[in-house]
Amino acid sequence: MNDNRIKKIVIVGGGSAGWMTAAALVTYLGRDASIRLIESEEIGIVGVGEASVPLMKVFNTETIGIREIDFVKETQGTFKLGIQFKNWGGIGDSYIHGFGKIGEGIGPLPFHQLWLKLFLAGRAPDIGAYALPTVAAPLDKFMVSPANAPAGSPLSNIAYAYHFDAGLYARYLRKVSESRGVVRNEGKIVDVTQNAESGHIEAVVLESGERIEGELFIDCSGFVGLLIEQTLKTGYEDWSQWLPCDRAIAVPSESSVPLTPYTRSTAHAAGWQWRIPLQHRVGNGHVYASQYISDDEATATLLANLDGKPLADPRLLRFTTGRRKKFWNKNVVALGLASGFMEPLESTSIYLVQSGITRLLGLFPDRNFDPLLASRFNRDTASEYERVRDFLILHYHATERDDSPFWNYCRTMSIPESLREAIDLFRSDGRYLRFADDFFALPSWVQVMLGQRVVPRGYHPIVDSMPEGELTKYVENVRTVVANCVAAMPLHQDFINQNCKAQAWSS
Repeated sequence: MNDNRIKKIVIVGGGSAGWMTAAALVTYLGRDASIRLIESEEIGIVGVGEASVPLMKVFNTETIGIREIDFVKETQGTFKLGIQFKNWGGIGDSYIHGFGKIGEGIGPLPFHQLWLKLFLAGRAPDIGAYALPTVAAPLDKFMVSPANAPAGSPLSNIAYAYHFDAGLYARYLRKVSESRGVVRNEGKIVDVTQNAESGHIEAVVLESGERIEGELFIDCSGFVGLLIEQTLKTGYEDWSQWLPCDRAIAVPSESSVPLTPYTRSTAHAAGWQWRIPLQHRVGNGHVYASQYISDDEATATLLANLDGKPLADPRLLRFTTGRRKKFWNKNVVALGLASGFMEPLESTSIYLVQSGITRLLGLFPDRNFDPLLASRFNRDTASEYERVRDFLILHYHATERDDSPFWNYCRTMSIPESLREAIDLFRSDGRYLRFADDFFALPSWVQVMLGQRVVPRGYHPIVDSMPEGELTKYVENVRTVVANCVAAMPLHQDFINQNCKAQAWSS
């Protein structure tokens, strides 16, 4: 039999996306394939996305096999139980979108349906009182699940993600990847050669004149999309009519205490501001719509709302929310910002890289490049992007803010029919029928819907089959158990000091 295995893989671009891809491919392909990564120190990386979702732990520890404690130390990392949203549903509002489940459901009824009956009758507090992350986060408490936690206890399955320095993460993964056989090339690409018949990329040419040939190319070149767009003219689907923010100002500031185990997202007049606490500094940024505010005004808003002294000059980033019309075109697969961008609101950028890598490994081609593989990759990835898109639009559209032109637009804009149906169904009786490929699970939709003032008019009719006293006792017991578990947790800062304190930082 002919050996049609791909032997030459070229990754264009470094940063988190490039080095995540390199680490994963070399882990599974070993030395059967040559893997080369091309990046330029002169071009640099975007590197402002410094928060993740819980599945990043799976990628780090299971996919590429690095220890959690090493990752946290190497990236000046901290832990994340969720995201605090301030001023989104209305000025003065605050809620936390926490990871993991809410309470314990009964049979076909998720817990929030049991809670909803009591809440609508004025006999229960907000939903956040029934989930460990949303109770622990504002108290600055954190721990990983102890091995001896009783089965069924909220402490037995604590869901969490990370805050980390994206530049340090890329550096760490580079070290891991090179130790396993990945070859890094420094330099700018000045030319791309294609096969005259198939249009497949055959090689890239560096500024030095070196020609690097490949059979499979991974485009991690960022917004520019050097291969997927500049060369193959794949096309881009613009979603800015639903996600109108198109710029971000980013700046690091001095570290502050307490070390909060959550990301903060504060809505402003024409966008929102992120706050991401790391061990050595705080990451900050103002995401905004340039149609409604100038760059200077956006920068002033950001700098006026920092916890500490800025550590660098503010950096401006421009983007258009949306996705490529194809993520896999000919022999090029786009990952990271080269594939699309939906802003950092729910920390999905790193996850979408991880998901794309996993999907590529599952559909990995040989040199024949069966078009069915690319078609399935594109269909599944597009569907995932659209589900994430709808969840992000929800944050902007479900609001009662009318204090600025930006929020008036977001509140009244037309939205995808898939999201309209989800909002209407939830507003009716608290139900959300999940798509099979939804990344954001039911608890996420419940917390954000309620946090954005989408309050159901009723609840699931099966709840009424449960005796009133039994229902009240059950719901109250969940709240008590969560509170007792949180009381036993250490402070986030103490947990880090005892388990994964990074070395003192020197720039």
